[in-house]
Amino acid sequence: MSLVRPTLPDRAARILEKARSDREAAKAALAELSVDGQVALLCETPVARRAALLSLVAAPELVIPRIPEAELCFIVKAIGPSDAGWVMEHASNEQMVACIDLDAWSGSRFSPERFGEWWLAAADAGPETLVGWFHALDPETLILALHDRIDVALKPADATDREDWVPPAGSQTLEGNFYYRARHEGDDLAELTVLLKCLFEANYWDYFRVMHGPLQELPIETEEWALRWRRGRLEDQGFPPREEAAALFARIEPEDLDTLPDEKPVLDVGGFRLPVWAPRIPVAPDAEHALLAAAARLSEDERSAFLERLFSVANKVAVAYGLPLSDVESVPTAIEDAIVLASRGLEELSRAKGLSGDAVLRRVPLEHLFRVGASFHPDRARRVLAEIPDDDADEPGA
Repeated sequence: MSLVRPTLPDRAARILEKARSDREAAKAALAELSVDGQVALLCETPVARRAALLSLVAAPELVIPRIPEAELCFIVKAIGPSDAGWVMEHASNEQMVACIDLDAWSGSRFSPERFGEWWLAAADAGPETLVGWFHALDPETLILALHDRIDVALKPADATDREDWVPPAGSQTLEGNFYYRARHEGDDLAELTVLLKCLFEANYWDYFRVMHGPLQELPIETEEWALRWRRGRLEDQGFPPREEAAALFARIEPEDLDTLPDEKPVLDVGGFRLPVWAPRIPVAPDAEHALLAAAARLSEDERSAFLERLFSVANKVAVAYGLPLSDVESVPTAIEDAIVLASRGLEELSRAKGLSGDAVLRRVPLEHLFRVGASFHPDRARRVLAEIPDDDADEPGA
């Protein structure tokens, strides 16, 4: 059963239908919504239809920066990064870096190919966007990409007095000292050259740092530092290191399954930040899953805190499963599993202690309910723990 996958909202359907015959009227209809209302409508629309809706936004410079980072990543991937310059032109630097963090890595391994797609998108958006993106991104990640794309040679200081030094064949230079050439046949280095020219003209030391990196920095050390920067940024978005996320599946001893923690309120989460649009969760007294039925009996404030905690657990589930964080299906999959397993834990504790579901939710952290539920699925827990390779043990997501 699909719990959280969006269907096309009626308002979006009407606007898109109107756009087929009168785009200006469709734009006007969309503009009737506030900026936040337009963001909400976009994010509640299935990803496959978002580009069409976004193209009708009258003020993309106001709307696009308000889109949660992962949702923007989903939109750009659906369009194709090389064709999404019109979107990335209005994205914030933080959004662009988040897109790279979510999509340009596989486990703890950097993907130069996927990074290159985002580089093209930034370049297509224009030099200002490209340079802003560079300054927001850690230099180690860019240098990793350069290691894959170019060979760099530095003209010796005494080259003018030597007849045996010539620039590498096929290389080019902007200033007569650093020479670079493509490592892969057919790579014209066009967008890379645009970035280098912008850096050289704006701040020589930025340019020097970038060109010096492939000469002096070892790829394995550069990747380690880039991974540390990425890991910190992902933690800020609620995606913990994979080893920490996998702790959700740590075995609870049978004699401890029915143990309640010391009585204290646990629904006091506030200000939780999501990189995705919070999906609609079918909380109702007659909900199929015990967790959602119990949540329906909470107060409004308690229910808001419960949903924040549910999304936090789902983030950990996505990381523990090694789901690709840039895939639009990963979040719904993780939320559904979080609901199913936490419901099983809730049912167990409610039965054992004779408490109502909402009373359990007020006393027991959702992470613990999930762990109790996961204890009844040992095969799944073993699979999660076994699939964490040594080099991904502290890596947030694939």
